[in-house]
Amino acid sequence: MKYEVVSASFFGDPNIGLYCCSSEELCFCGKLERKELEKLKTALKVEVSEVTISNTSFIGLLAAMNSNGIIIPHIIEEKELKKLKKVCKERNMNVLKLDTNYTAIGNLVLCNDSGAVLSPLFSRNEVRKIEDVLGVEVVQSSIADLMVVGSCGIATNKGCLLHRDSSEENIKLVEEVLNVEADVGTLNFGSPFVGACGIANSKGAIVGEGSTGPEITRLQEALGFL
Repeated sequence: MKYEVVSASFFGDPNIGLYCCSSEELCFCGKLERKELEKLKTALKVEVSEVTISNTSFIGLLAAMNSNGIIIPHIIEEKELKKLKKVCKERNMNVLKLDTNYTAIGNLVLCNDSGAVLSPLFSRNEVRKIEDVLGVEVVQSSIADLMVVGSCGIATNKGCLLHRDSSEENIKLVEEVLNVEADVGTLNFGSPFVGACGIANSKGAIVGEGSTGPEITRLQEALGFL
């Protein structure tokens, strides 16, 4: 299988992980230009659905998902929620509108179809709800001493790239919970917040256009593309 890694900039911003989240078959993204949508489809080989949350295009910042379900913040408007639920229902995906003080859920969840690492900021009750909707084992932990674990990694069912300052304990935990091999790196010419810089599934990846050749190679190795 040929794995595509595409470079892009959304709204002139190379932090494209802020604008979309993806599973193996579906990607939710903000209101993008046609050429940007085509890049997503080409890289991830998925159906792409344009949605908004609280009238913004920051889907990757505000939501987290795997093949079983998606978590969204309570600030989503009713008409937006209705559209998102319709798309998910067609794929038998769970939807959780999480009533939490932390609306940037995409920053706080690192997950694939085997497990999830959640920020310590979530309460026990919130953790139980997230575990149910994603349908996987979950563990709470920081990564690189940071609470924003979703920003600190790109995880697929084949591998995971983590913040460059992740400890050996962080790497081991992520590997055990997500059931993949993990490595550390950067994107967008040195940014350690790789989750904000790109998005991937087991079929391909799309990263900020500021990412260098060595950074992309490191990503490909971490995600099992090479």
